[in-house]
Amino acid sequence: MTQGKLSVANKAPGSGTEGQQQVNGEKESPAVPSAPPSYEEATSGEGLKAGAFPAAPSGSSSSYDSGFPTGDHELFTTFSWDDQKVRRVFIRKVYTILLIQLLATLAVVAIFTFCDPVKDYIQANPGWYWASYAVFFATYLTLACCPGSRRYFPWNLILLTIFTLSMAYLTGMLSSYYNTTSVLLCLGITALVCLSVTVFSFQTKFDFTSCQGVLFVLLMTLLFSGLILAILLPFQYVPWLHAVYAVLGAGVFTLFLAFDTQLLMGNRRHTLSPEEYIFGTLNIYLDIIYIFTFLLQLFGTSRE
Repeated sequence: MTQGKLSVANKAPGSGTEGQQQVNGEKESPAVPSAPPSYEEATSGEGLKAGAFPAAPSGSSSSYDSGFPTGDHELFTTFSWDDQKVRRVFIRKVYTILLIQLLATLAVVAIFTFCDPVKDYIQANPGWYWASYAVFFATYLTLACCPGSRRYFPWNLILLTIFTLSMAYLTGMLSSYYNTTSVLLCLGITALVCLSVTVFSFQTKFDFTSCQGVLFVLLMTLLFSGLILAILLPFQYVPWLHAVYAVLGAGVFTLFLAFDTQLLMGNRRHTLSPEEYIFGTLNIYLDIIYIFTFLLQLFGTSRE
């Protein structure tokens, strides 16, 4: 037989070397495919470690070390949140940071409202307002558009702290132009509205995360209404148009609060990745602040 070609013995297998293939004169056993893992092995932690998922090729980055691809993380996750502990830790982390943000903002609003020297100073120096607005806008774009900035400790917390302080200054300066009773009233209404919406979002079966198109249309309506109001304001102040704008703004961001709350739950159409706790906190904090500012424009009374 010519060497280098494949030859198969025409005898029954099992006797000596008969029935085996010869490749280039060397003996080679036929490859036997490995059996696929069972359902229990594939879904258990041991199955993941024991090779239930294919290993990454040699020389490439290890993106299957834990059974799932761990390359570029997405903002929204499609994995099921069967592990209730992961979900509880994620939600607890978001609301802990949110509570600290709201307490810091409330402290700034109280100082700017009750302390007359501070109130007179910030009203006499509007440059600090525009500087805070620039810092707010820059940090918001950084946290919202740069995933790395909101995922890596401690830069994510540093940027979130700067963002919170700048937003607290803007909210406190706006509150300083209104009567103290009006500010306290709007704070109470905001707390009741946010608490009610949060409880409702956790209990209801209605999925707000599937209403992205409706929320976008309402947001565009609010944007164009604000532009029209800004154009008309230098010529003539229209109280009823301002009231309509404030009602629309409070309603839109109340819906956004329900939307962002359900993104944390993990059992809706769209859910946030567990790594995006900074992004989730950022959205809910902004929703609450915007609800307060629109209610203040609607129910607030200017100082004499």
